[in-house]
Amino acid sequence: MNTSLIPTKTRLQPTEIASETFLIHDHAGEGHAPVLVPLNAMVIRGAEPVVVDTGMAENQNQFLADLFSLVEPEDIRWVFISHDDIDHTGNLNALMEAAPNATVIVNWFMQERMGASLDVSPMRQRWVGDDERIELGDRTLLTVRPPIYDSPTTRGLFDPTTGVYWASDSFATPMLTPVRNVAELDPGFWDEGMATFNQYVAPWITMTDDRKFQATVERVEALGASFLVGCHTPVIGRSHVDQAIATTRRSPFASVAPQPDQAVLDQIQMTLMSA
Repeated sequence: MNTSLIPTKTRLQPTEIASETFLIHDHAGEGHAPVLVPLNAMVIRGAEPVVVDTGMAENQNQFLADLFSLVEPEDIRWVFISHDDIDHTGNLNALMEAAPNATVIVNWFMQERMGASLDVSPMRQRWVGDDERIELGDRTLLTVRPPIYDSPTTRGLFDPTTGVYWASDSFATPMLTPVRNVAELDPGFWDEGMATFNQYVAPWITMTDDRKFQATVERVEALGASFLVGCHTPVIGRSHVDQAIATTRRSPFASVAPQPDQAVLDQIQMTLMSA
């Protein structure tokens, strides 16, 4: 194998978003794509520690190392999966094996769609849908579906104790270089990137009744979140929450670049052949 073709990934230590709440960073595309895509997970430490999503399987060693630097495996009580895509479930089975006291929070449809790939006994599952409460000893978490999603199983997660809202695939944006906070992005690039991601992830937003779509945005806005975080975005802090909401509102009508097509694949193949 020509190891020179394997790009080096920038390492970001976990970021403390709020009290006892941490973002575990990962990303894809560095060194071989024009933009990078964040691939994050979250940890809430407390009376009953909870892990939110589990990242990509190919980053398992680093994910588990970052996670266990924040909380001991045997102390983890809950693993909340926002939906069943592989960038959210990639290390679920490995984590459940390493964390003997953990229960995974999914829903009926999620475990149906995952099938045998969900290698977790029903005795270690809890099914929670949208608009429900999860009591965790020192806090109550609320499930609130985000306005942008690509799986019918999706639920976001809001912690009123800290004001942190996990938006799953909503408020997503590319990066040119790895950053921790959207404040480090060019404002125009961020606005355009979020609108593009929104239409790529949920193309149906261009076809839906706008009043109904806006109601889903308003539902999240009404939470009064201090921080918006998710799998595919750097941290959106207090100073940028309103802008993230506003961009999402406009996304159904935004003009975005087309997705890469066969011509782009031809260029990639030519580059690989000449390497």
